[in-house]
Amino acid sequence: MRSRKMGYLNKTIKWLVAGLLCGASLHASDKPNVVFVLCDDLGYGDVQCLNPERGKIPTPGVDRLAREGMIFTDAHSGSSVCTPTRYGLLTGRYSWRTRLQRGVVQGFKPNLIAADRPTVASFLKDHGYHTAIVGKWHLNFQYADPVTGEVLEREGRKALAPVGSKIPDGPLTRGFDYFHGFHHAGDMKGVIENDTVIAHEDEIHMLPRLTRKAVEYIDGRAQADKDQPFFLYVPYGSPHNPIVPTKEWQDKSGLNGHGDFVMQTDDGFRQILEALDRNGFAENTLVIFSSDNGTSKAANITELQEQGYFPSAHLRGSKADLWDGGHRVPFVVRWPGQVRAGSQSDQLICLTDLMATCAEILDTEVPDGSAEDSVSFVPALKGKKIESTREGVIHHSFTGHFAYRLGKWKLLLARGSGGWTAPQEKEALADGSPVAQLYDLEKDPGETKNLYASHPEVVDRLLKQLEADVWQGRSTEGPPAKNDIEEIELWKSGKN
Repeated sequence: MRSRKMGYLNKTIKWLVAGLLCGASLHASDKPNVVFVLCDDLGYGDVQCLNPERGKIPTPGVDRLAREGMIFTDAHSGSSVCTPTRYGLLTGRYSWRTRLQRGVVQGFKPNLIAADRPTVASFLKDHGYHTAIVGKWHLNFQYADPVTGEVLEREGRKALAPVGSKIPDGPLTRGFDYFHGFHHAGDMKGVIENDTVIAHEDEIHMLPRLTRKAVEYIDGRAQADKDQPFFLYVPYGSPHNPIVPTKEWQDKSGLNGHGDFVMQTDDGFRQILEALDRNGFAENTLVIFSSDNGTSKAANITELQEQGYFPSAHLRGSKADLWDGGHRVPFVVRWPGQVRAGSQSDQLICLTDLMATCAEILDTEVPDGSAEDSVSFVPALKGKKIESTREGVIHHSFTGHFAYRLGKWKLLLARGSGGWTAPQEKEALADGSPVAQLYDLEKDPGETKNLYASHPEVVDRLLKQLEADVWQGRSTEGPPAKNDIEEIELWKSGKN
């Protein structure tokens, strides 16, 4: 035990020294590997190092990454629910620019990402990367009969595509060389490899399967061609419901199934980090850990809070909401020799920023017709100010309500949460709540004091910028762009 502890201490010292030596300037390594682990319904406060006072469970995997890298305290998903966030992450574009104006997709439909739209995967593939996704897709694709090619329709609300079904428009057609996983939580029993449904099995096996396959992929890249960089995207389906920790993790947290599932998810991430170590990839790999939105009500948040555990930490709201608990997410980055170990950035970023960040790392431009809402956060990795042509960040809720964040100010075009937390819109209307909300997040990060009526000049400025970012088809400078639909309703609950 002593030697094991000493080895861990020596490794920690090594990372700290590497971080201290990185200096003020960052010169990107020649095509670093990129590993992006995206959890599902993991709240900001579900990570121990982000919520030391109101968190109750250990997350040693993510905490290790934080010690060896950088924590972003003001990172946001592109939406407070699943599908829109995943679209934004892979395309660098807000999902509400598409036909999806609220909610999530349900499967057995054409891919939400247009066939001709560049993705992070296709972009990196064009620059010599091997690309893989191990996990949850949730951006729609179709299933086809393997013999006739006929597109299949879902036969019942929860019916699975038969084993052997082919997928003509899945991840392999959107830039990925390899796919192993499933579509979304409702179809989690349907296991897919590349473009084929290969098995049906109980959901409890999916998290261990994804961890095993991610580790196998890393091991395989070491055997195949260590000189070819790789992009591994691991969108876990946990701790989203069905909340199904395996037997060895049940009751580990002492809280409830959500706490147990968070711990098992963190352990999967630990195994991915160890696979990078074991294969000699760690020092030239950019690792990012994040989540698609806040903790879901399925976690039984009230029960957790009664035990002193707050999965949204100090933030108001949770999954589906416009309040920050819905979309401010864990975001931890490690890149040895490039990012200072144990550092922190309080700059505002969004998951749509991955595309532009990868382009700057490779010293090139984003592809034409892509990344309309993406800004590189490479300067933040150097401890410098992000130079952005994007004024602010647009937030979006499950019900399609909009909010705009600009500096310390946040404007919500909703009377209530805009999501699942009370008061919802009808409740807020009945209570006579103002038509919108304005918060000063520097003074009021918990979004408790609505300043909408007392700061009309701030409201006007943020609203005009939101309208410009929406109708111009992009929120950054660049070639003219258009939304996929003509009409986008900004005031979902009306202006009066």
